[in-house]
Amino acid sequence: MSQQPHKAQILGRTRRVVVKVGSSTLSSADGISRESVARLVGGLAVLHAAGKEAVLVTSGAVAAGMSRLGMKERPKTIPGKQAAAAVGQIALMALYEEYFSTYGIRVAQVLLTHDDLANRRRYLNAKHTMGTLLEAGVIPVVNENDTVAVEEIQFGDNDNLSALVAVLVEADLLVILSDVAGLYDQDPRAHAGARLIPLVASAEEALTYSVGGAGPLGRGGMASKLQAAHKAALSGIPTIIADGWREEPLAVVFEPTAESGTLFLPVADRLASRKHWIAYTLKPAGTLVVDAGAYAALREQGRSLLPPGVRAVRGSFDEGECVTCVDDSGREFARGLVNYSAAAIERIKGARTSQIEHILGYKVSDEIIHRDDLALL
Repeated sequence: MSQQPHKAQILGRTRRVVVKVGSSTLSSADGISRESVARLVGGLAVLHAAGKEAVLVTSGAVAAGMSRLGMKERPKTIPGKQAAAAVGQIALMALYEEYFSTYGIRVAQVLLTHDDLANRRRYLNAKHTMGTLLEAGVIPVVNENDTVAVEEIQFGDNDNLSALVAVLVEADLLVILSDVAGLYDQDPRAHAGARLIPLVASAEEALTYSVGGAGPLGRGGMASKLQAAHKAALSGIPTIIADGWREEPLAVVFEPTAESGTLFLPVADRLASRKHWIAYTLKPAGTLVVDAGAYAALREQGRSLLPPGVRAVRGSFDEGECVTCVDDSGREFARGLVNYSAAAIERIKGARTSQIEHILGYKVSDEIIHRDDLALL
């Protein structure tokens, strides 16, 4: 089954992309391959120049540390992995800084654990930080914080992490660069006649394939990539698994007419899926009463909810929680995720957006509810 026209449609609306690269794609027998890093950075620089926002999820810290510490095999203990990661992360980021700087691109290091994304407040902090970096034209370079991660808070592999980051930043596309060309009907390392599967049409289908395990340098394998594609698909985000070893892997991925690896289709449009989740899955923790002007702006013009349009706040809720929006008569017409707590909104309701920081002493956003976080009922 051909990827066309699905791929062309997906790329046509892709403005923000998460690119994941694994240890096996970056590493050589002597540690991290400078040639592989240069090839990857060059492709990301082209996307950046084309106006796309990119987040890089990278493995390789442990592999880089193994080389520097003279280890021949991946450490089997948590302290051993943490020590290798601590040494290797410095070298890995230095390489990215060096190669991105040749294109005049700034990068930022972001280290995460599962705990960071499981805790709602830390999740929101990470979301706001990543959004600010992207708006500033910076490419966040994300890795699991192997130096402090222990078994119970590990993501388990950076494939899984890349899917969570794609959801976090509300990406339009997840690209996983692998040491194989995509998903095959059999393990291509063991079966010469294995056929590449160019298109996986549903999230459920992604989990029906039986694939090989991880390689010697990393924790993931095709199984973890399928799990990542499944998670992304359920959040409305398509995924492409492609060959990271080819000369210009990202150029082929972002060529609309070229077949590249395996394309996993999402269950629905990302924004529509998110708004359905807000409207029908989340339980509202409070209510905002809006005036007639705000009602018209939200209902008829697709605008965000700003402080001047809020007349009253009911209930106690924190930032990031779901609330109900009602008009002056008390009729519910929308639900959304708030950028401020009930106490903060009570203080800034009716105020101009330019006054938020003066009133609160800080400002997360101009919007109380951004239009992408608002679902009309």
